[in-house]
Amino acid sequence: MKLSLVTLVGTKVDEEVYSLSIPTIDGEISVFPSHEPLVTIARDGVITVRRRKEDSDSQLEYFAISGGVVKIDYSSVQILVDEADHGDDIIEAETQKALERAIKARDEAGDQVEREKAKQLIDRHMVRLKVADLHRRKRRR
Repeated sequence: MKLSLVTLVGTKVDEEVYSLSIPTIDGEISVFPSHEPLVTIARDGVITVRRRKEDSDSQLEYFAISGGVVKIDYSSVQILVDEADHGDDIIEAETQKALERAIKARDEAGDQVEREKAKQLIDRHMVRLKVADLHRRKRRR
C-alpha cells in the first residue's frame, strides 16, 4: 500500500510499505493492505513502518510525530502532521536538553496556559527520545 507521510515542511515518506502502526486518539492501530477506509486523528507518538512483508523487526523504521490527521483506504494511507522526525534525524543529547528545559518551564509556569504549552513540549521530546532509542537499538542488532 502507498504511504504518504506529509509535514508542514514537506513529504517525509511517499512510497509503498507493507504495514504500519499509528498512534491515534482511540489507541494505536495497525494498518495492512486492504484496510477498511478510515479517517481519524493522530496523536503525538511513534509511527512504526514495515516496508516489506518479509522484513524482520530489526528492519522496522520509526518516526516521532506530532498529532495530525490520518486517512486510510484500501490501497493507501495518508498522514498529515505538523512534524515527523525519523530516528536518523534526532540528536539525543539536544533532545534531552530540550526536555529538561521544558520540564523547568512547566515547573516555573505562572498559569495554566504556560503549563499546558510546557506539557506539550515535554510530550513531544519524550516521543522523540523514544524514537531515538528505538533507532539506536535497531542499529546495534
